[in-house]
Amino acid sequence: MDRSHASILVIEDESAVRQGLQDILVAEGYEVETAADGETGLELVKEQPFDLVLTDLALPGLGGMDILKYLVHHQPDCLCIIVTGYGSIKNAVASMRLGAFDYLAKPVDPQELRLVVRRALEHRRLKWENLHLKKQLNRRFGFANMVGMSEAIIQVFDLIKKVADTDSTVLILGESGTGKELIAHAIHYNSSRREGPLIPVNCAAIPQELLESELFGHERGAFTHAVRKRLGRFEQATGGTIFLDEIGSMSQALQEKILRVLQDRAFERIGGTKTIRVDIRILAATNQDLDKLMRRGRFREDLYYRLNVIPIKVPPLRERVSDIPLLVQHFLQEFSRKQKKPLKRLSPAALDLLSHYPWPGNVRELENLLERLVTLSEGELVEVADLPDKFKRHPSAAALGPRDFPEQGVNLTAAVQEFEKDLILKALAKTDWVKSRAAALLHLNRTTLLEKMKKRHILPKPDQVSRPEKPS
Repeated sequence: MDRSHASILVIEDESAVRQGLQDILVAEGYEVETAADGETGLELVKEQPFDLVLTDLALPGLGGMDILKYLVHHQPDCLCIIVTGYGSIKNAVASMRLGAFDYLAKPVDPQELRLVVRRALEHRRLKWENLHLKKQLNRRFGFANMVGMSEAIIQVFDLIKKVADTDSTVLILGESGTGKELIAHAIHYNSSRREGPLIPVNCAAIPQELLESELFGHERGAFTHAVRKRLGRFEQATGGTIFLDEIGSMSQALQEKILRVLQDRAFERIGGTKTIRVDIRILAATNQDLDKLMRRGRFREDLYYRLNVIPIKVPPLRERVSDIPLLVQHFLQEFSRKQKKPLKRLSPAALDLLSHYPWPGNVRELENLLERLVTLSEGELVEVADLPDKFKRHPSAAALGPRDFPEQGVNLTAAVQEFEKDLILKALAKTDWVKSRAAALLHLNRTTLLEKMKKRHILPKPDQVSRPEKPS
């Protein structure tokens, strides 16, 4: 953990001891707040996150043990070191059994203080990494939450792979609900910054008068209600990535300050004079037409070119209709598992209707629909009658009336088999016939893919026969 960004709260009723502890820790580069009693200390802990709390055991009113119990139950990521003037092994052991990281006896030895604090923060860093980052790293293999085999989405996947392990600024463009945030996650967790934080900011969801403080932080006393210093999202993202979603909604005054961060990776907190430098990667996204906003004078041209180093255009769902059956299967499996219900499936007629619907809300609208169907529909087969009225009343439904069904009928089994064969061939072609990689694209085990290839009589091309299987 970078010391300059580790925050520590010292709770001590003796002013000389409190000041001495603060001076030692500040000299080490830590951000330090202090409280003279347990009640004030608890209020600070509730108001803002701390990495570490040093609290005296014997405090007037609310004691150190009470502070420790609160942290253990409500903020387990914040470690606690007990400081005691009694030198009592019994009290120290009791506090550590409750969850204290360590204890220090008064008078506190400065060198021991530095070592114990350093060890506690390193322990916290490793614990945080193991509990949180490892879960996120699993996403980087195969973009598990991004589903599709259409040419349009495959081009997006390829671009992500090319830009992920760089520090280039990426501008993700696309309509609402297309999955822009998923792409930001895929870029971050496939990059060398994956062990650092990914800090998302929805610029449209935060009032403009508060957004500057949210991004840059503020110093104590910077404005009427700034009773405490606050770190902004840019500082929180140091060592990792910040994702500025819906950046087209940002005011021009704030755009100018964002431009400086893009250029210099530096800024000042509101009310502060100290220049803060950060090591971050910036990703941005918008569902607005930034070219049109520039022409209207609502978006800075120089900021646009700084952001638009590498643009990724996410196609709307209506332009990747062939992905709808895969997305339907993915979401049905996900929601059936989450709700602990038997796996649902759509009737061919219902799937056909969804494939002809224009999806103004894109993948998010499809996801919400399937969650609703899994929750409300009876039985394991979802029929057209189970769909909401807006789907059944849409003009696309009329276009699929009985008069358009072939008079000779359709061999459904053969049609499904042909569709499956076509998907398998596309996956093999995409992966240069490396079957382990093709199986991963299709979310299948390699052995299952081999069985399906045998059953569908899918044989390698002559130039693929002697090519050895690449390791997966």
